[in-house]
Amino acid sequence: MNDVHNSPRLSRDGNGLLHDPGVRAAMATLTLDGDTGALETAAAVRSAAQAMDRLRSHGADGRGLSAGALDVLLRLGTAGPDGLAIGELARSCGVSSRNVTGLVDTLEREDLTRRAQDPQDRRSVRAVITPVGQEWLEAFRAPTQRAMAAVFQGFTPEELATLRHLSLRLVENQERIEQYLRPTRP
Repeated sequence: MNDVHNSPRLSRDGNGLLHDPGVRAAMATLTLDGDTGALETAAAVRSAAQAMDRLRSHGADGRGLSAGALDVLLRLGTAGPDGLAIGELARSCGVSSRNVTGLVDTLEREDLTRRAQDPQDRRSVRAVITPVGQEWLEAFRAPTQRAMAAVFQGFTPEELATLRHLSLRLVENQERIEQYLRPTRP
């Protein structure tokens, strides 16, 4: 039974919980035991992440910033006048220094960030948000707050805290798995 207020592609199961019948059918072909729970949940998390990225891109006002570039800009916006070293920025974003370097290049071309020498270590480069970048973030803030209020409409504070907690548990598990899979150096 579809709820008229929800996406036409989603249905509710016998417990009233949302699911995607198309995903359920597709995932059933991938399991040996018929249990599609983890696979369906992974697909739902991916769909939710894509929906959030689409909302964020609307707030980017046609600036064409990727989710990664926006994440870097947001972190630099709260880093203070000295910005962050590329390595620090990479760790805080959970990506490689190489990835952050490319994102900073993109932001620098848009005059949203600049590179600066680290006063403590001349070999180190820091990324710093520019005044244009700060203005861009200020303009981004209001539409983003409205979009987040709309997308989480009807969620209780407890549901939001639970969703946040469960999402971050996924991140923890992924980081643990990556660490386990990382080759050890002799």
